[in-house]
Amino acid sequence: MSTDAGSPQLRPCPRKPNCVSSQGRGKQYIEPLPGDEGTWERLPGVLEALGGVRIVEQTAETIRAEARTRVLRFVDDLDFVRDPEQGVIQVRSASRLGYSDFGVNRRRLETVRSELKKR
Repeated sequence: MSTDAGSPQLRPCPRKPNCVSSQGRGKQYIEPLPGDEGTWERLPGVLEALGGVRIVEQTAETIRAEARTRVLRFVDDLDFVRDPEQGVIQVRSASRLGYSDFGVNRRRLETVRSELKKR
């Protein structure tokens, strides 16, 4: 993740179908989260409530987390970056291993989005 001058940047997705990013293209694209202060403040609690997710680094502008898949216990990386210029939270979820994730990363971020709306 880079939050230098300009809009914050997430790491690009590899050329495999096991990653989604709000800064990706095509099938790897996922809508960013709303960027209001309340959403950012609720995000850590939503992540921890998912189960199997552990926040490994949190700053005023970024959250990095790891999620373990339920069955095979693979680790997936989740990145969230506040982007005040765009008024959103940029998101990325990617598997560390393998080729396909069978949609797990996209479903995880859509669950985060849904839970944020409920709170």
